[in-house]
Order: sequence, then structure tokens, then C-alpha cells
Amino acid sequence: MIAQPPEGLPVARQGADSDSMQAPFLTAHSRWVDLGGPVHYLDYGGPAGGPAVVCVHGLAGSAVNWSAIAPLLTSRYRVLALDLPGHGLTRRLGRGMGMPALRALLHRFVETVPGRPVLLMGNSMGGMLSLLEASTAPGAVTALVLVDPVLPLVPALPDLFVTPMLTAYAVPVLGPQLMRLRRRKSPEALVTSVLSLCCVDISRVPADVLAQHVAVARESLLYPDVERGIATSARSILTTIGGPRGAAYRRAIHSITCPVLLLHGVRDRLVPIRVARAAARANPAWTLLEVPDVGHVPQLEAAADAARAITSWLGSVGQPGRP
Repeated sequence: MIAQPPEGLPVARQGADSDSMQAPFLTAHSRWVDLGGPVHYLDYGGPAGGPAVVCVHGLAGSAVNWSAIAPLLTSRYRVLALDLPGHGLTRRLGRGMGMPALRALLHRFVETVPGRPVLLMGNSMGGMLSLLEASTAPGAVTALVLVDPVLPLVPALPDLFVTPMLTAYAVPVLGPQLMRLRRRKSPEALVTSVLSLCCVDISRVPADVLAQHVAVARESLLYPDVERGIATSARSILTTIGGPRGAAYRRAIHSITCPVLLLHGVRDRLVPIRVARAAARANPAWTLLEVPDVGHVPQLEAAADAARAITSWLGSVGQPGRP
């Protein structure tokens, strides 16, 4: 374990203008672990012997994507959320950014930090990684909570703004160039633009949680290799759900035997609700709960409703009693 940020990876910028990572919440919950290089995670607390929940963010997200919902779960669960390489405060440092490499790192995190089988809760790309982990290492996962996950494609009319933009990010040369345009934005403007795309109403995100996102964005903009890594992950997502790998992804999903909750915002523009409905029909053992008037990140936009749905479902499948 690494108790403090490794040298060269400060938790906050130094100087009079640095107020980013000095937020008490992040100072209290920040942890580091060495997994082939430093990995940052947030330990939200909870009963030490309680069921462990590991939260996995989406593309270009970070551990603070769970800051609204995590405190609502810690009365029963030990909640952890990691920054994947190239995201949040975890530098890439030469590590792979494709789905197989990120899945392998997630597995090492589960083995090293909670050190026991966990409930995986993944949003967007994090949902895809959680599905891949449950199919590859079923003994490491007791249940899945998938929050607007990336799922196999189904015939559907694309969003005329979102679909071309996401496709462009995956193009080898164009993607990194588009990502570099992020550096022209202030951290506040960057967070607002991303959450406006993911939310129906960004004002529903609690102000303190929004401030945490700005703090992380201010820090991560200092890292020079962020854009290239995220573009690599975007390409890997597209190859996983399409082409020859698409069939392998479907087979992996069908092999999962643990309980699965699919929680999906009805007004999600990135992964339309019809994709979640098709996945639920193809996997009748899954439970699909639709969150009305909410977009791609119900854990931020409707944290209380999402937490109630999750805890109710976990009680129905007996997860709270699992060691």
C-alpha cells in the first residue's frame, strides 16, 4: 500500500492559486495503492466487515463520480472508488488503456484493496469493465450494479450530436486533437460541458460534489498524456461492442451468473434506454430499473433515488448478508 501520493504525483498543485485538492473531503478519503504504478482511490468508509462495493467510473470520469451516492450506501457497505489509469489522479505511466488492460487492473485492485469478493458498481465504460470482470473472474464478484453501462449495440436512431462526437474521439489522429482542445477550457467550463452532456439537469448535482469534480479536473489537466490515453480507451470501447469482438462481448455477458441490477436513465443520450431494454430482454435473470427524466449518470443526478433502488434490490437478492 502507498499511504501518501508518490513523489511527482502531488494531490494538489503548490502555490497561492492552488485550492483544487485541498478540499477536506478529498483529503480525508484519498488513498493510494501500487498496482504496477500508483493508483488513486477514494475510501468512502462503511462497516469494516461489511460487504465491499467497488465503484468503477466511465470514460474521462474519475472516482468523484460516486461522491453523491456513496455516503448514502456506507451505513451498510464498505464503499471504494478507484481512478483508472489515465483518469482522475491516476497517471497512465505506460500502462495499457484498452479494455483488457483496464479490466486486469480492476481485478488487481479488487484482490489487493478489499481483498475479498466484491459487489461491482460500474457506470458507462465502468459498467463494461464490471461485466468483463464478472465474466473473466466470477469468483471475485458477488453481484453487479450496472449504471447506464456500455452494452452491445442494437439498431437505433443515433443522437445527431453525441454519436458523431464520440466516434470522432476514437479516430487515431483526430481523437487526441479533439481531446487537446479540453486544455483551452477552464476546469469549471470543462466539468460543466461534460456533465451537461451526461445530465438532463446539471443543477441536480450537489454543489459540493460539483466542486470535487472541478478540483480533480484542475489537477488532471496538469498531466500531459491524458488525451491520448482517453482516445485509446474510446477506440477500445468501440471495438469491444462492434465487429468480431462484439460477439465475444455478448458471449461474455451471457456467461455471467451473479445477480445483476441494470439501473438506467430514461433520457440517456450516450447509451439510449432502448439498448438497456434489449440487454434486459436478452438476459432475463437481470433486473432492469428505469430512472425517469434522468440522463447518463443517475448516481450524480438522482443519487437518493438511485441509492434507494440499489439498497432495495440488494436486500431482495440477499447481498447485505454476504461476507
